[in-house]
Amino acid sequence: MYLPFKRGLDIVLCAFAVIVLSPIFLLAVVGIELSSPGTILYYSMRAGKNKKPFKFYKFRSMHPPKGRKKDMFVADPDRVFKFGKIIRRLKIDELPQLFNVLKGDMSIVGPRPMTVEHVDELYSGEYEKISSVRPGMTSAASLYDYTVGDTYKDNEAYRREVLPVKLEMEKMYVERQSFAYDASLVWRTIVTILQVLFGKKDFADQPELIEIKNRSGSK
Repeated sequence: MYLPFKRGLDIVLCAFAVIVLSPIFLLAVVGIELSSPGTILYYSMRAGKNKKPFKFYKFRSMHPPKGRKKDMFVADPDRVFKFGKIIRRLKIDELPQLFNVLKGDMSIVGPRPMTVEHVDELYSGEYEKISSVRPGMTSAASLYDYTVGDTYKDNEAYRREVLPVKLEMEKMYVERQSFAYDASLVWRTIVTILQVLFGKKDFADQPELIEIKNRSGSK
């Protein structure tokens, strides 16, 4: 019964958020326009529910690439402009995804949408179930990536050390999703952004990470 209710709640909350946050949208547009030539929005093709592709939007925080983009999971720090660093730090760059939620491509809470290039590689076997739900704007895995993954500059190290943990967390979400869990993740997202803003970047006390570490230690 929660899933139909969840969709209705997504629509109401996102419509309210778009109205309330409209001044921040305007600030982001002006800041990007003054900081870097190019489009205001960035989009990439992501895999939604049942791996259906959709356009995933963000405010652009990086200078356009020179030449063909590499197959990367980590951001190129040389391309991130100063205002882009600010909106990435505050997750303002993610706000256009409110419209993805309104369109039905995403939910407020759910696994972060995987790129279409990697979805078949990563969402397979025991992780196939991750693609059975709408991807979301936030999740335990996205908070882990926000506090830990963003410190990585080496793509292969990220694949080896961060990605397996994120996949476990996303699988845990699908298995445990509920109104209470979603509400806790929204609250934890707000708290984590404030912690990062004021210099605390530790994710070690989060229950999902503790559980994964305990599992690994018991093997």
